[in-house]
Amino acid sequence: MIGFIGIGIMGSRMAGRLLAAGKPLVIYNRTKKKAEPLLEKGAKWADSPKAVGEQADIVFTMLANPQAVDAVAFGEQGLLNGLKPGSLWVDSSTINPASSIKLAKATVEKGARFLDAPVAGSTGPAEKGELIFFVGGEKKDIEEARPLFEIMGKEIQHKGKNGMGTAMKLVNNLMLGQTIAAFSEAIAFGESLGLEKEELVKAIVSGPNAAPILQFKKNKILNEDFEKADFKVNSIYKDFELAAEEAYAHNFALPISNTVKALYGLLKQNGMGDNDFASIYAFLKK
Repeated sequence: MIGFIGIGIMGSRMAGRLLAAGKPLVIYNRTKKKAEPLLEKGAKWADSPKAVGEQADIVFTMLANPQAVDAVAFGEQGLLNGLKPGSLWVDSSTINPASSIKLAKATVEKGARFLDAPVAGSTGPAEKGELIFFVGGEKKDIEEARPLFEIMGKEIQHKGKNGMGTAMKLVNNLMLGQTIAAFSEAIAFGESLGLEKEELVKAIVSGPNAAPILQFKKNKILNEDFEKADFKVNSIYKDFELAAEEAYAHNFALPISNTVKALYGLLKQNGMGDNDFASIYAFLKK
């Protein structure tokens, strides 16, 4: 039995891939209503994270932030109180490395095993099974989970010991947020000079500065359709904050990232937190 906790934008699609592949699934989410489409397709409901752990041999979690992961992990009805001896917990949440290391230690103390395995990719890749997993932990545990990773993703990258998967995810999202901010500023600047937006976008995405994420996000900017979010402003802002905290702990400066973080913070402050993070274009254009 496979467990899945966190049936949000990403978790619902990842769990859906497992269910569609015929894997027996027991699920928990803070709001049961979000889990109903999976329950209708045959997933089993658990009343608590503990109950998921009691039934599953491998448990995946996909949660919003370190606080949400702690809320699921600890406490009388927490996952750690339900994990079976020898079972495997795979956390795909984007949290900070220090939190992953803490969770790994607590899992081992319960006689189970832990992988931090956050993903690169948003809703589209999640639906298609094209996520990239950045994994920290033991190789043998990765091999045990590999068949499930391969249902949900196209690539598994082992980055080292526990905490290194989440470290790689923070690096990845730092670059992601900076790239979209730079793309947005360049388009808005070009428009201010009198260039036509569609031609601007065409030139940038076909030129030497092109990156795959620009192709993915260009229609959001062209259509200024930001309310349906693939990746929310709240989420990228959280990831930049986690990176800043880790940088402080490691005596490393992030001057460019901290400026970009403040921009996303301003979007959140102005009520745009649930919009797609490409809405930074609309903010910069103003």
